[in-house]
Amino acid sequence: MTVRKVWIGATAAVAAAVGFVMVLVAGVYIVAGTMLGGLGGVGKALAEGAVPAAYQTLVQKWGNLCPALNPALLAAQLYQESGFNPRAKSPAKAEGIAQFIPGTWATHGIDGDGDGDRDVWDPNDAIPSAASYDCELASYVQDVPGDRTKNMLAAYNAGAYAVIKYGGVPPYKETRNYVRIITTLEDSFAAPVNRVDPSKQAAGAIYFAQKKLGTPYLWGGNGTPDQDGRFDCSGLTKAAYDSVGIDLPRVANDQYNAGPHPRREELLPGDLVFFSDDLTDSRAIRHVGIYVGGGYMIDAPRPGAVIRFDPIDTPDWFGATRVTEDGAKALPTTV
Repeated sequence: MTVRKVWIGATAAVAAAVGFVMVLVAGVYIVAGTMLGGLGGVGKALAEGAVPAAYQTLVQKWGNLCPALNPALLAAQLYQESGFNPRAKSPAKAEGIAQFIPGTWATHGIDGDGDGDRDVWDPNDAIPSAASYDCELASYVQDVPGDRTKNMLAAYNAGAYAVIKYGGVPPYKETRNYVRIITTLEDSFAAPVNRVDPSKQAAGAIYFAQKKLGTPYLWGGNGTPDQDGRFDCSGLTKAAYDSVGIDLPRVANDQYNAGPHPRREELLPGDLVFFSDDLTDSRAIRHVGIYVGGGYMIDAPRPGAVIRFDPIDTPDWFGATRVTEDGAKALPTTV
């Protein structure tokens, strides 16, 4: 939510840039609609930086343990369970990065790193245990009708017996939401193999942000009247997409998971662009802007600055997200 660089040009230059951007947006979307229509989709290898570097190899390896699982799905599951926090503990006493309850861990925890113990707080044990347990559950429910991956996830949340009893994902609200969230978020953890379809709401988000050019930055700013309409970086991006009916999370590192990740050369206006001091870990992201084309974004950079155009090609460039409505709906929206 912080820190960008320098003011780009004077007021006259900004006014000229706004006109340029609007022409660019229209042109890019015409071209994109032609070039990308019918394409899209992502692969199952992990997107760069989507998983903290300490866990990347573990998730990639153990995510291929069985046909019902893949690395991007396992990453989405860990994100949903704990936000990759190895010290997470829930009110229900679920523990660790994979949120095992003690009884389940006692039965299904494995010594993933071969050091002679099974430690629920150690991701080197907990991540392999989550994958192993997923695949074990998949084998339990393999004869149940329906999608094997969804049945596996439902069994992780509600138990294999419930899936067998109901002949598929059971009619529990919590379990159905769990399955929907993880299968939706899977795309945001997967490395793209084709170009990613442009967002239909992107131009509207840019239009909102353009109207805020010159507004002073406010740490924690959401643009409310009591804040004199001021924003910080993720407050601006959230408000911009709120204006077109997409509810993003409040903080930048959660906004990163609101959709798939186009490559730098595939950026289109409206993509969210992210910056970090740790280029291997999306949880360390500290700044976000809205790409407008031509190598520039609109962002709320830092205290003492105003909402402005800034270049994106800086040493702290992390990556980008093409916001999707389904991806945003799957994410937490509270701090």
